[in-house]
Amino acid sequence: MDMNKAYFVTKETSAPKWHIIDASGRVLGRLATQIADTLRGKDKVTYTPHADGGDYVVVINCEKIVLTGNKLENKVYPFFSGWRSGLKEIKAKDMLKRKPEKIIELAVKRMLPKNKLNSRIFKKLKVYVGDQHPHAAQLAGFKPE
Repeated sequence: MDMNKAYFVTKETSAPKWHIIDASGRVLGRLATQIADTLRGKDKVTYTPHADGGDYVVVINCEKIVLTGNKLENKVYPFFSGWRSGLKEIKAKDMLKRKPEKIIELAVKRMLPKNKLNSRIFKKLKVYVGDQHPHAAQLAGFKPE
C-alpha cells in the first residue's frame, strides 16, 4: 500500500465476518453500543464512515437481557397504528414477554446513523430467542465472542 494515498473501504475490498454474541445477563445499552460499532465497522482499523465495512452480528438468548434501574417498569416503546389518535405505547416488561428480539433491534437501530447506509447496515443484525439459530454454516470459520 502506498503511504501517500488515502485508503477507503469499498464493496469489493470489504470482507465481512460473522460474530455471535450471547445476550444472557448483559446490559441492554452496553450490548447495543457494541453491536452498533461492529455493524458499522468502527472496531476495525479500516473504518470508513461513508462505506459499509462492518460485520454481521448474530445475537442469541435475547430474552435474558438485563435492563438496569427501573427501566423494566418505566421504559415505554411508542408506536403508531396508522389511525387517527393511534399512538400506542408498550412497556419494556411487556415487550420482553411478547417480542424480546425487538428490544435489542430497536436499541441498535436507534444508535445507527440516520442516512442511506442505515438499512443496509441494519440488515446485518440477526437476533434470536434461545440459543438456536440458522447461521451455523456462516459462523463455522469464526470464533465466538
